[in-house]
Amino acid sequence: MSQFKSIVNAPEFPPHLKHQTIFAAYNALQPGEAMLLVNDHDPLPLRFQFEAMHTGQFTWEYIEQGPINFQVKIGKV
Repeated sequence: MSQFKSIVNAPEFPPHLKHQTIFAAYNALQPGEAMLLVNDHDPLPLRFQFEAMHTGQFTWEYIEQGPINFQVKIGKV
């Protein structure tokens, strides 16, 4: 079984739905669960948004950090 409850492949979504889809996947997590975000660029602005909205409630771990593919394990504390 995967260590991730869900995988969000961000490039598959139109720009106006990307963050909405990512946050919906995060909100569906139970404490201790994690999701995988796959992206074609460093999602650093998204991390800042997580820090503003979910301070101290998430973990952020790069699994792959470019230059072409980025994978981030986002967990719920």
